[in-house]
Amino acid sequence: MLLSRRRSRSRTEARSRDEARSGSRSRSWSWSWQRWRRWRRSRPFWGGLLTLLSGAWICVLPLAPLKIMLQQGVAGIPSVLMGAVLIVLGLTGWFAPPQRVLAGILTTLIATAALVLSNLGGFLIGTLLGILGGGLMFAWQPYADGRAGNRTAENRTAGGSASPPADGEPRTPTPTPTPHHDPQGAQP
Repeated sequence: MLLSRRRSRSRTEARSRDEARSGSRSRSWSWSWQRWRRWRRSRPFWGGLLTLLSGAWICVLPLAPLKIMLQQGVAGIPSVLMGAVLIVLGLTGWFAPPQRVLAGILTTLIATAALVLSNLGGFLIGTLLGILGGGLMFAWQPYADGRAGNRTAENRTAGGSASPPADGEPRTPTPTPTPHHDPQGAQP
């Protein structure tokens, strides 16, 4: 009887340890997922991803087997260079968000040039991905601080001005949105 109590106690202790471990795993998973979302939203993620895919697509097509590459000759070099530059521009959009405007413009120009210089721009797929990615990088704006720019439902009415208060109600000032920091001077 004493032995069975010890076994049941050890089983419950093992279950509680397992539950504690799984709880800490879910908390760390949640924390890392929130961190990933914060990183992804603080930069032109989708524009950079499409630019990376465009560069990889344009770069990989001329890197076919050696027999095909020898037939292509020097014509494959611009394709590989354009693909590599597009990959670098996609990474620039991710890791240097203040340079997103220049990266977006250069991405669009190089993807368009790849249409003529590189196997129809990766058989048109690479060019379309590059133009779309460059446009997304160019158009992306950083989020303003959500707490500073919150407006109530009253303030969202026609033109952003609230209706006049009824008699005897105190007038509250309308909060002005705080401009966010953007090194290139763009405003939302």
